[in-house]
Amino acid sequence: MSERAYLREVGLRDGLQLIRGDLSTAHKLQWIEEEAAAGVAEIEVTSFVPFKSFPIFADANEVATAALQIPGLLPSGLTPNARGAVAAFATGLRKVNYVISASEAHSQANVRRSTAEAMVDFARIVAARAENGLEKTVTLSFGIATCFGCTIQGAVAEDLVYRIAEEGVALGADEVMIADTVGYAHPLQVERIFAGVLARLEDIPIAAHFHDTRGLGLANIAAAARVGIRRFDASLGGLGGCPHAPGATGNVVFEDAAYLLETMGLPTGIDLPKLIALRRKVETWLPEERFSGAIARAGVPKNYHPAAD
Repeated sequence: MSERAYLREVGLRDGLQLIRGDLSTAHKLQWIEEEAAAGVAEIEVTSFVPFKSFPIFADANEVATAALQIPGLLPSGLTPNARGAVAAFATGLRKVNYVISASEAHSQANVRRSTAEAMVDFARIVAARAENGLEKTVTLSFGIATCFGCTIQGAVAEDLVYRIAEEGVALGADEVMIADTVGYAHPLQVERIFAGVLARLEDIPIAAHFHDTRGLGLANIAAAARVGIRRFDASLGGLGGCPHAPGATGNVVFEDAAYLLETMGLPTGIDLPKLIALRRKVETWLPEERFSGAIARAGVPKNYHPAAD
């Protein structure tokens, strides 16, 4: 393999949304600045959700605005609805992420609306982008949660995943993100579903978002890479997870994912020693949180060489 891989940091959003404590705006901005300096090109920096429900994101506007000033960085923000998207657009963010669930049960539990209603809201987001004249300057990423199964509903039909992906693109999505929200995926299933998505959406960038709930996160990244996926989400130290996944250990560890992709011959442009040094700082900022990962514990091997770009 010689193509470049792209790792998006989601720790500042997915990782922070369920933490027990708080993280100051200054520390968030230091995290973003130092990760960008370590070669991370895209960071989901915040979420435009109701601040009463998620006070950790009350500084969303400030964080997004500051992140936009960092050279070479593509900051993005998550929105749960059209109102949040309008707020994200107002900050000047060039990428806004939206997630819909393929599982009806998960959709109701997570956002208290059906999958069909969530699709209607995505159409509103696309319309709001057009009304603000941002079609050529703002990328809309369309995420699909619970693509590999659901802790509430159980099985999720693969054909449904494909249909939702095609409908999102038809409405105006510029990228499709396929997510294993509750950590049910295994490599053979990953290869099959991503191959199916790629076959149906040939001209649309496809991203993968895995959780390491059952220890298969890195194996699933490798499986997705084997069928041609080159965009992946991960979280520094594995922070984050889904509240509807009992025993969840969080997202795939960013440092370990970068190491895996580099050893597979897929350059990421990420400086692992710098990334590990930043992780040590974040651990002190969030002392109550559980951090995972093998590279930070064992270190980068002496015979490690980043893949040639």
